[in-house]
Amino acid sequence: MKTRTKQTEPKAPKPHRETPHTALPSRDSVKRFLAEAASPPHFRDVVRAFSVTPENRKGLRGILKSLEAEGHAERAGRKRFTEAGRLPENALVEVTGIDRDGEAIAKPVLWEGPGRPPVIFMQPERAGAAALAPGAKVMARLRQIGPDKYEGRTLKRVEGQSGSIVGLFHKTPQGGRIEPTEKRQKGEWVVPAGETMEAEEGEIVRAEPLPGKPFGPKPARITERLGNASDARNVSLIAIAQHGIPMEFSEAALKEAKRAKNVALGKRTDLRDLPLITIDGADARDFDDAVFAAPEPHGYRLIVAIADVAHYVKPGSALDKDAKERGNSCYFPDRVVPMLPEELSNGLCSLKPDEERGCLFVEMHIDVHGNKLRHQFGRGLMRSAARKTYEQVQEEFEDNPENHAHLYAAYHALSEARERRGTLDLDLPERKVSLGADGQVQSVAPRPRLASHKLIEEFMILANVCAAEELERLKLPCMYRVHAPPSPEKLDNLRSFLSTLDISLKPSDQLHPRDLDGILRLVAGTPAATMVNETMLRAQSQAEYAPDNIGHFGLALGRYAHFTSPIRRYADLLVHRALIKGLKLGRDGLQDDEIAGFADIAEHITATERRATMAERDSSDRYLALYLQHRVGELFAARISGVTKFGLFATLTESGASGFLSMASLPDDFWMFDERTQTLSGRRSRAVFSLAQEIEVRLNEAKPVTGGLLLGLAGLPEGAAGPVRRRAGGRVTPMKPTKAKQKRRK
Repeated sequence: MKTRTKQTEPKAPKPHRETPHTALPSRDSVKRFLAEAASPPHFRDVVRAFSVTPENRKGLRGILKSLEAEGHAERAGRKRFTEAGRLPENALVEVTGIDRDGEAIAKPVLWEGPGRPPVIFMQPERAGAAALAPGAKVMARLRQIGPDKYEGRTLKRVEGQSGSIVGLFHKTPQGGRIEPTEKRQKGEWVVPAGETMEAEEGEIVRAEPLPGKPFGPKPARITERLGNASDARNVSLIAIAQHGIPMEFSEAALKEAKRAKNVALGKRTDLRDLPLITIDGADARDFDDAVFAAPEPHGYRLIVAIADVAHYVKPGSALDKDAKERGNSCYFPDRVVPMLPEELSNGLCSLKPDEERGCLFVEMHIDVHGNKLRHQFGRGLMRSAARKTYEQVQEEFEDNPENHAHLYAAYHALSEARERRGTLDLDLPERKVSLGADGQVQSVAPRPRLASHKLIEEFMILANVCAAEELERLKLPCMYRVHAPPSPEKLDNLRSFLSTLDISLKPSDQLHPRDLDGILRLVAGTPAATMVNETMLRAQSQAEYAPDNIGHFGLALGRYAHFTSPIRRYADLLVHRALIKGLKLGRDGLQDDEIAGFADIAEHITATERRATMAERDSSDRYLALYLQHRVGELFAARISGVTKFGLFATLTESGASGFLSMASLPDDFWMFDERTQTLSGRRSRAVFSLAQEIEVRLNEAKPVTGGLLLGLAGLPEGAAGPVRRRAGGRVTPMKPTKAKQKRRK
């Protein structure tokens, strides 16, 4: 039986003693006291800790108020203060993983502090209660046990947020066990006889926790069989199930989609004779934007026409409820989980060639330098002249510059304006996973980024800017796409990394996107280019949706909204409805109840977008592991992409797959981790491992179920160090963290 060491209430930290001549403690001393306190201290605790006399208590209040005003301290009650970013005593938390002992690890649902949210180690549930599963949300009582570490105890479970388990089923004489598919879940679950749903060995299953004992293996009941893990076509199902992405539409929504009819001209602007064309990927099935360009005496006339999804998806309808719940479409190598039923997403809302389709359009006029002169929105009826792929358009233009000449001329003008504006243009090649007819991975290759891709991107960005400006002009709510500047903490980390390459970075209050882009250009073509781009990406804030505008840092734009993809993004549909309402283009515009709930909707669709991103990334990781599982033992060229005190992360040059090298895979040495320079240094060998360093690795293990790769070092990089002494028999002696849970937590 597992035992726990007794937890005693931590003592209050000893204050920093001031000199006898100091009447009040220094601000730094008070900050340190708040940071080290086991629980938010009362004002009288601060008075007692620093022996503040009655006549100086007013001054102490002033110090605490100034720390609060500057964001270094927070109120935790009427007269209690705590360090900024510290969690309250009771908080709503979400389970993110399960440790090797079967206990839940959680994070706060609401976190506004700097850096990553703290880790919360949940105590076992009481006897007879079901264990906490990933995704479960509970109100918990928290107690800080170390820097960024808390212990939590469940006070109340949130109804309908019990979480679920997704994993690989293995038969046993007693029933079965579930091997989790999530890397952060280390503990397995046991399935009693009679609760297996007759699942077969190697099937992917979804399960829910059952009541059990506080300690020992946790029982679970299988609720859904998702398919056999050996079939590559089921790989994406793991990510879909794990992240809770809805796959089935409601019967009411499907009926509404089937009843939908094509739009008539009516009062719409007739664009059917305008040679608009769609330009998309070769595997695209939903075409929601079409473009046109023509020269003018002092510039260009551009038209971007977007599928009129608002005509079919009415506010409050079943289609609207399903679309809002999904928030966006999700794209996987073998399938798409659409935001709208196929009758709309691939049918009436898709701008297919030679078929009449309703649209919202924006007509824009720019000068030869890409500056926008004016714009106008309308609701029209169009007929796409052609469905083109990026590769076709690029090839046709290169064969004869007369082909698509006006589109490319307008694109070059917009590129000039972008260059002048100074945007951040990260160069991070995407990997395309191609599957054969049998569902097996055929190839993994970088997606090409052609001028035709950038052309469409520039047209869409300009249309999105126009949408935000138009709604501001109309004084209507706008679902902005906002991107905050990098936080000071992330910039400090980026600055430390760049210093290892002898590259300096401006102070945060003087930083402009063009400064970061200048660094990317400086390293372009060098071995460090990929790592600088990836590190720069990690330093960025995440873009999100919000009803309040703070601008878009990466694009260097003061106002920006998403308007161009309403088939696959709910945010764009809201912008369409707002334009329809403001310009009086129909009765299906934005409703008052939608306006009142804009903040909640923004939070929801930001969360669904991030959910989709994580699911798509996890699916790609699993396909890469599936692709590489037959090459275990082979050597690969790689580049170090992460350095931690537990080992190294490396990215394989050939496929872009990422794997982990544990301390046990490094030569026998005492390895020292330097967080500032992001390096591991061997005390005896003087070998140094750093970000962006090229190494050769051996693939030791590939697990398609989790998408994890374990790598081994094939040899020290040339010139990294002299001979490395090894113990008799060549045994590797790694730095191992303690196994005792209480020590590990502290």
